[in-house]
Amino acid sequence: MNINVKGPIRLDRASAWRTYSGGSLIEKLYGNEGMPDTNFPEDWIMSTVRARNAGREDIVEGLSMIFGSEVSLAELIETYPEQMLGERHLRRFGKSLGVLVKIIDSAERLTVQVHPTRAQARALFDSEYGKTECWHILGGREIGGEPPCIYFGFKEGVTRERWQKVFDDQDIPAMLGCLHKFEVKPGDTFLIKGGVPHAIGAGCLLVEVQEPTDYTIRTERTTPKGLPVADFMCHQGLGFERMFDCFDYSGASAESIREEYCIMPRYEEIIGYSDTEMFALEKIEVDGERVIESGGVFSGIYVLEGEGRLGDDRLMPCSQYFIPAASEPFTVSGRLTLIRFYGPRA
Repeated sequence: MNINVKGPIRLDRASAWRTYSGGSLIEKLYGNEGMPDTNFPEDWIMSTVRARNAGREDIVEGLSMIFGSEVSLAELIETYPEQMLGERHLRRFGKSLGVLVKIIDSAERLTVQVHPTRAQARALFDSEYGKTECWHILGGREIGGEPPCIYFGFKEGVTRERWQKVFDDQDIPAMLGCLHKFEVKPGDTFLIKGGVPHAIGAGCLLVEVQEPTDYTIRTERTTPKGLPVADFMCHQGLGFERMFDCFDYSGASAESIREEYCIMPRYEEIIGYSDTEMFALEKIEVDGERVIESGGVFSGIYVLEGEGRLGDDRLMPCSQYFIPAASEPFTVSGRLTLIRFYGPRA
């Protein structure tokens, strides 16, 4: 395995099949104008996690591969754990990255869902990671005349009994009526903690940073466009009774939800360790040259806009790299907008 782990490591594109459609705006980032929406509305970045899809268990999706090779990022970390992840991360979290990044483009509303907290993940899935995540809105489009939006957090007065009843009845308007609805614009950032119900609305283009699992509890038996959702994709093996243990039934006003979960930007930092210890996200503008250092921790970079160079590589939108903890400083040049993401604080 002849790969330099003391510099940026270029990654191939890793798309993932989902039960909802989208992806045309991601294709546009790649320069593919006018492409249709499909059931591949997500690109997974810096991923050592396989997507979980009923009926597609034998298909490897969502796993990052080293550019131009058959070697996965996971295999490289297994071979060079300390150089890739850093001694402090390795001591605390082992060989797990502890983070997963996705670019999501939704042409339809996603099903209403929730993810477990770490405590719930240990108890219910025997996993050290739950799925706290954040959404940073990159853009969007109107779908059916409606602007991009998200559904997020229980309204006041929603009990477990009421929530189970709307699930049993599959009363989707009532289900959505239990959640707050927020229109979103580029630059908005939301922190979604485990236990908080949510749904990405139609028309959203966003970057999602999350703990590295795909434990998703869904409460809709059919997607908005009519695709049946398998039982397992609803309860993830817990059964239809225990899956309701994953929800936090503490309702709140829309103002309280915004105040607690909408993160205000701080210069280049979009979300930092003061917001959550699970991950961090930055947006970097390059106009000329920018020296990037690892600081002894691993990270990833993804080009959102512009063109430039990284060594001999030409940088364009959607170029992506893993930055090992042992990486030497390197220079990025050109006129570029990058996002840089980090794993849990070690």
